Amino acid sequence: MRNKLPQKLLLFCVIVSLGFLLSFSYQQTKKSPKEQAVNGWEEEYTFRQELIDLEEKNRELAMTLEEKKSDVQELEASFADQESTLFNLVEEVEKLRMFTSSVGIEGSGVEVQLSDASYIPDEQNVNQYLVHESHIHKVVNELKASGAEAIAINGHRLQHDSYIVCTGPVITIDGYQSAAPFVITALGDPDVLESSLQLPNGVVEQLVSDNITVRVERKDTYKMTPYFTKEEA
Repeated sequence: MRNKLPQKLLLFCVIVSLGFLLSFSYQQTKKSPKEQAVNGWEEEYTFRQELIDLEEKNRELAMTLEEKKSDVQELEASFADQESTLFNLVEEVEKLRMFTSSVGIEGSGVEVQLSDASYIPDEQNVNQYLVHESHIHKVVNELKASGAEAIAINGHRLQHDSYIVCTGPVITIDGYQSAAPFVITALGDPDVLESSLQLPNGVVEQLVSDNITVRVERKDTYKMTPYFTKEEA
């Protein structure tokens, strides 16, 4: 009888322990899905917040990028305006230099040669058969009015304020003396320049009526040197 009591007590302890374990396991099994759900929701919430933060940062970066693009476009437009302005200034400078005859120029145009009359009748006034400054002025003024970009007389480049005067049998151009024949070269549109000289009752006909020998020739290419003062020459 005494031997059976410890065995029963041991069996009782085992049964109680087993029951406790089963109860604890059941409780754990019963609570685990809820805890997993809570943990899963917390993780999802955390991920969502991180995603929202990243999207917000992306929006901020996108806005910053657009601002930088706008700044770059403004700079490019400013540079383009400056480049255009600089190009226009360079063109204006070149035109002014051409106008002041300070640079050489090459192009097409016309060449007009004025010569004294080859035949002078006896007992006639010789001056009526010679080329005078008025004849040269007629040609030069007509060429300027027709858009000539540059004009030279016997190779001497004219400026906007050049002067031409008669000095006895020769013509003085800005201090240089030249004798006939006078070769007047003009750069510009050959068609326009030539047609303006050959108009009915125009310059050529007027010169011929003054007993001047006139020859007009088109030039496909002609290189005109810069203007030089007498001191520079």
